[in-house]
Amino acid sequence: MKGVTRPGWMAFILAAVVIVADQASKYWILSVLKLQEGQSIPIAGPLHLTGVWNHGVSFGLLTANHDLARWAFVAFSLIVAVVLVGWVRKTERPLFGTALGFLIGGAVGNAIDRVRFGAVADFIDVSRLHFPWVFNVADAAINVGIACLLLDMLLQDRQEKASRVAGDAA
Repeated sequence: MKGVTRPGWMAFILAAVVIVADQASKYWILSVLKLQEGQSIPIAGPLHLTGVWNHGVSFGLLTANHDLARWAFVAFSLIVAVVLVGWVRKTERPLFGTALGFLIGGAVGNAIDRVRFGAVADFIDVSRLHFPWVFNVADAAINVGIACLLLDMLLQDRQEKASRVAGDAA
């Protein structure tokens, strides 16, 4: 793509890695391990693999079992991904690009599940740590992306303040 910055390319690569990791982990859970809804397998300490079909948004919020809601969620995820692709193409800030890469990969990974299965396959269960939701690689990527966005905003704000102070001193 013409005009894409280096951080933009890195974001696209990261998004692709997230999508592949998400879909490969779901393939393994559903087709190799054949984890069933409600089935839970202890892995190590508080980590379990628990089969959950999420018909809502992240962490089961706004649950809707209607086909119209399914396609609305798919459309919303893809629209968000397209908007983020527009931003990432021009970014010069590596952390911002990283954040967008995680968000794009997570949004597309979960949209693929909604198209294929009508719901998102969740399986990472750390509820024994008082985290009440079961999630997947795409959900984790979305949350890491949000954390990176917040950190980028904080760092950007500090840089702008430092620039203003330096400009006022001159």
